[in-house]
Amino acid sequence: MNLKNMSKGMEAIITGYGEGDAAYRAKLLALGLTRGVKIRLVNRATLGDPVEIELRGFHLSLRGSEAEVVNVREIAG
Repeated sequence: MNLKNMSKGMEAIITGYGEGDAAYRAKLLALGLTRGVKIRLVNRATLGDPVEIELRGFHLSLRGSEAEVVNVREIAG
């Protein structure tokens, strides 16, 4: 599953990244989106883009194309 497919309130762990160039992946890593980090989808814009996530104690908004690259595993709960 990727971050774009998450539902509001869902929690997940980042497992990796989809296709993309190295510079784009470096940008995501610099934003704190590293493997093993727990995230929560806080909100989604009316048309689904952008999405707001919470991780490492801060909130971050990502475009749909950015969220689509981040692979996640849902946390059961």
